[in-house]
Amino acid sequence: MAKEGAAGGEREAAEGGIVWREEAGRFETPDGEAYLQYRLLPQPRSSSGGGRATTAGKPVMDLLHTYVPGSKRGQGLAARLCDAAFAHARRHGMRVLPTCSYISVTLSPLPNHNSFPLGESTAVFFLRRDDSNSL
Repeated sequence: MAKEGAAGGEREAAEGGIVWREEAGRFETPDGEAYLQYRLLPQPRSSSGGGRATTAGKPVMDLLHTYVPGSKRGQGLAARLCDAAFAHARRHGMRVLPTCSYISVTLSPLPNHNSFPLGESTAVFFLRRDDSNSL
């Protein structure tokens, strides 16, 4: 990712023209008007084995809120913000907790699934809301 200086601190280019602002806990459009707010939650280490890839001990990316102003709606910006956040989580081996109503309704798995891989070979998994009580 390419870094650039900005008045709001360091910014890094993310997916599809979206900017990652780590210090603000946001993925946003270059003008900062549309954004996805997140926070990182600690993930306790798991003692379960089974030989499969694990995200135990890695933080969970809690996707809190997606905002797109009325003047920019209908352009797919919310989906692009989500794509950037999921790509970031995938690169860092994190799981995703979809607290944001847009993400939980539009992109999350069926309620009876504990985890949902985002594609064939990704390491990003959704946590159900009731799973988050154990964090």
